[in-house]
Amino acid sequence: MKYKADLHIHTVLSPCGDISMSPSAIIDKAAELGIDIIGIADHNSCHNAQTTYEYGKKKGIFVLRGAEVNTREEIHSLCFMPDENALISLQNFIDSKQLFFPNSPAKFGNQFVVDENENIISEIPHLLINSLDITINQLADMVCELNGIFIPAHVDRQRYSLSSQLGIVPDNLKFDIMELSPFAKRNCFLEKFPWFADYNFITNSDAHFITDIGKSYNYLMLENLNFGEIKNALKMALLNFPA
Repeated sequence: MKYKADLHIHTVLSPCGDISMSPSAIIDKAAELGIDIIGIADHNSCHNAQTTYEYGKKKGIFVLRGAEVNTREEIHSLCFMPDENALISLQNFIDSKQLFFPNSPAKFGNQFVVDENENIISEIPHLLINSLDITINQLADMVCELNGIFIPAHVDRQRYSLSSQLGIVPDNLKFDIMELSPFAKRNCFLEKFPWFADYNFITNSDAHFITDIGKSYNYLMLENLNFGEIKNALKMALLNFPA
């Protein structure tokens, strides 16, 4: 079957995420748009992912649980885990590599952990958008060890991407697929970086506001809707962006 997927969505936990981006609101909007699979990828934190996953099960939406991790090179990557135990391991790993600078909500935004009823459980005090003390290769290796999905994010962007920070794809980088920005033009990107042409790409909304959800998406062909099938299908994603 063909499933509609938007695999890059931020909640109110990301300081740049709008206050409307609660787990329940995200799931309800995805259901309204006919999206079958979403990915929760807050900056350097997984603390709203499990809540979104549990609420998604009630609404028939499959949620990939993880984070958008910022490496030492200032490269963003989507890291999704196969189960709750692996998600906890990812969070522990992130915490072990985190540089703890206090957040300024007035400057960067609030970082709320909430439940499915939109009650605030806690607020993360340290700024989540900083880089971690780890390279992208080390991060990818760790995600691989946890049997997760690793996706270098928005590789065409002029900031926080493989192309902007390194200009190359590092040797032996273990990833499942690369992501282009919403509405990116693949051929225009490859004209500038032709050495990326050997790789497959998906595109996602990178939503920080409810109205952004589903503005860019993919179709995945799956026999069964589960993490393993999604991981395999990413290698054959039917892309939905201009050439």
